[in-house]
Amino acid sequence: MKIILVPGFWLGAWSWARITPTLESAGHDVLPLTLPGVESADADRSGIGLAEHVAAVVAEIDRSDEPVVLVGHSGGGTVIHAAVDQRPDRVARAIYVDSGPLPDGTPTNPNLPSDGADLHLPEWDVFRGDGSHDLDDFTEAQLADFRERAVPHPAAAAKDPQVLSNDARYAVPVTLITTTFTREQIDTYTAAGEDYFAELPKMKDVTIIELPTSHWPQFTKPEQLAEVLRDAI
Repeated sequence: MKIILVPGFWLGAWSWARITPTLESAGHDVLPLTLPGVESADADRSGIGLAEHVAAVVAEIDRSDEPVVLVGHSGGGTVIHAAVDQRPDRVARAIYVDSGPLPDGTPTNPNLPSDGADLHLPEWDVFRGDGSHDLDDFTEAQLADFRERAVPHPAAAAKDPQVLSNDARYAVPVTLITTTFTREQIDTYTAAGEDYFAELPKMKDVTIIELPTSHWPQFTKPEQLAEVLRDAI
């Protein structure tokens, strides 16, 4: 099975380095992506938005001779959901890592402060709000390494609204790996009609797996995340 790994904000293909060996040892063809504009700190991010990120994933789907599994972490979840919408017959499963299938018309995170076309990794205090688990299990050394390797994200990709049009996306099996929120919280948010989870009740096959840790389990619990992904696939 071909598995396409899509990182979240500020991350490239390197962020999946501790995940890919487990998936490859299970016999899968694993492709971690670096999305356009996140190649380096010096990359030109002007003119790059959500559509360009989705197009990069769709292009990889089209290069495959067989259906693929898409894995999207955080903001990468928005990207893979739009890719599923464009190629529902070519995706065997969509897996969202501390993320979800963002509905049409909703931007991923328009409130993060940006500097022109660049969306820089904020100070850690932004992720330490009341009750937040975003930085759970991180060591100071891991946080320092994350910040050193983080690349500004295209600001437009965070602010552009999701674009969906194909109801066939609801037939694609979905797995949510939740690390900073619980299944009970998902059920509560869904019942309340919260936008972020508005797509879930329409989906025919949804599996929710809890893996309590930070918002970045590929850094804080990589072995466990790799095993969960392997089993889900």
